[in-house]
Amino acid sequence: MKYTLKKEDNFTYLESGEGTPLIILHGLMGNLSNFDGVFDHFSNLGYNVLMPELPLYTLPLLKTNVKNLSKFVKDFVTFKKLDKYILLGNSLGGHIALYHTKLNPKNVSGLILTGSSGLYENSMGESYPKRGDYEYIKKKAEDVFYDPKIATKEIVDEVFESINNRNKLLRTLAIAKSAIRHNMASDLPNMDLPSCLIWGKDDTVTPPEVAEEFHKLLPNSELYWIDKCGHAPMMEHPNEFNMHLENWLMKNSKPKK
Repeated sequence: MKYTLKKEDNFTYLESGEGTPLIILHGLMGNLSNFDGVFDHFSNLGYNVLMPELPLYTLPLLKTNVKNLSKFVKDFVTFKKLDKYILLGNSLGGHIALYHTKLNPKNVSGLILTGSSGLYENSMGESYPKRGDYEYIKKKAEDVFYDPKIATKEIVDEVFESINNRNKLLRTLAIAKSAIRHNMASDLPNMDLPSCLIWGKDDTVTPPEVAEEFHKLLPNSELYWIDKCGHAPMMEHPNEFNMHLENWLMKNSKPKK
């Protein structure tokens, strides 16, 4: 990542480009670098791309849930004085985007979900978490991707550290329970804004049938598939991901130059 993190008020974020605001929300085990390709591409195409660091491990434990993470996004857009914006979320980030859209329908002009939770997702496994077992965590991290080589040592080390840090583990489990409680199935038919679904055909965390269900329930959605791709298409196939997203944006939200 060649951009410098901004730290203002209670927010740490990346920002580049001018035009239509496009806010990117990372997942539970993800970080801002997961979206390098998206950030670079669209900040040069007439979009003001913003990526806040979500306070996954810094909220009080009882407030570590989808609802309060959505409120954090609201606080962020208020701080940035944004009225209309597009949300893009992967995994938990997609779930937060959905919940935020439910509460702020007049502000969100477009919704992009990739490997999103909110309906159903597989956890790390039946014996999660094997906290001290590095090889187990490595295998689980590799399973997120179609190509296991995407799970670099840096990524595996970060997941391993999170699971072996008591503070982070407790909050990870709190968020996972919250995601189950905040199932969005009954809310989706009321979200008639333009929605884009970009999904890996080999996603084992939020499998293809989850994408199909999102597509069925969101009344104004388009679904794009990426072959040989797991839970994080923007990492495994950034060029194809950007192509699908750019095509959808040009039809539904032409950038302000």
